[in-house]
Amino acid sequence: MKISKIQIRNNNINYPIFIGLGTINLIRKKIKNYCPTAKKIALVLDKNIPNKYKQKLKQQLKNYKLFTYEYSVNENLKSFGKVNILVEDLLKNNFNRSDILISAGGGIIGDFSGFAASIVKRGINFINIPSTLLAQVDASIGGKTGINSSKGKNLIGSFYQPKLVITELGFLKSLSKRNLVCGFAEILKHSLIYDKNFFNWINKNSKNILEKLNLEILKLAIIKSCKIKSHFILMDEKEKNERMILNFGHTFAHGIEAASNFSRKINHGEAVLIGIILATRLSFRKKLCSLSTLNKIEDFYNINSLPSKLDKKFLKKNSNKIVKYMVNDKKNTGDRISLILLKKIGKTSNPGQVKITIAEMKKILKNIN
Repeated sequence: MKISKIQIRNNNINYPIFIGLGTINLIRKKIKNYCPTAKKIALVLDKNIPNKYKQKLKQQLKNYKLFTYEYSVNENLKSFGKVNILVEDLLKNNFNRSDILISAGGGIIGDFSGFAASIVKRGINFINIPSTLLAQVDASIGGKTGINSSKGKNLIGSFYQPKLVITELGFLKSLSKRNLVCGFAEILKHSLIYDKNFFNWINKNSKNILEKLNLEILKLAIIKSCKIKSHFILMDEKEKNERMILNFGHTFAHGIEAASNFSRKINHGEAVLIGIILATRLSFRKKLCSLSTLNKIEDFYNINSLPSKLDKKFLKKNSNKIVKYMVNDKKNTGDRISLILLKKIGKTSNPGQVKITIAEMKKILKNIN
């Protein structure tokens, strides 16, 4: 398989993403190209990464003074306390701005590591090696870093771009079907908000992605998703306007995750999938999209057995919590909930166009699930 390169570039952002099988073997060469004066490397690892990749990374980095940190990953990692422990250790070992923090793991590790890199001496070099499909199509692109607050998910963070991203497709072979579905949620979202033809292509190839793990097909899906996400990032790096469109389904999702205390009963991708279908149903109720659009997306969910409903007991018990966390979402201003809704496949409402009161959202949750 040929290794592909996408360059994310505008006046403020400029870094490459390398995508393919065997890209992990490029790391030594790319560090020399992009961080030629680095002497020390902090390698932050998700413990779930297969050992063969941990060893490959350590072998690639053997000529540097290497500090390795491994974490058992859950949302609790994304806290000030955990970041502080890592940052203080880097400072104790005298990391400077020419040195590197490399993240190898899923989105949680990437958010955690990127935030740490952004605040050590106001920013050291950061390289992202995403190991999950979700991270490869979403979390590793765009420079968002963050940790959680008691008030909600990712409310503390920074925008900090990596020097490069290494997307090794071999990682995907170790993922469970549930984990693949988690990343597939973002691929689906990208098609719905921007490209009807991409949605039609996914419709034809969903089984190749979710059941057959066809890496050639997956590579095409990842490249297309990266290009769509970069389109919005390059227009609006700091999420003042157009980039908010990428949050389609996510305001619901973040409320659901926070209300469930970020438990393993529902992961980020499952919450996003539920959020997407709830936002689409609401779009129809608000007469923004047609019944045929809603039916097409509902059919896609049914054919691929994607999660589309909250457990009734969970919803009854937590509906007020979900709404509370939705109000605290960082995209909101005032006490209304700002949502991105769907006009048709490939086109959404404009940021700030749809705002829902707390009382209305409570009624909506009871009726559209």
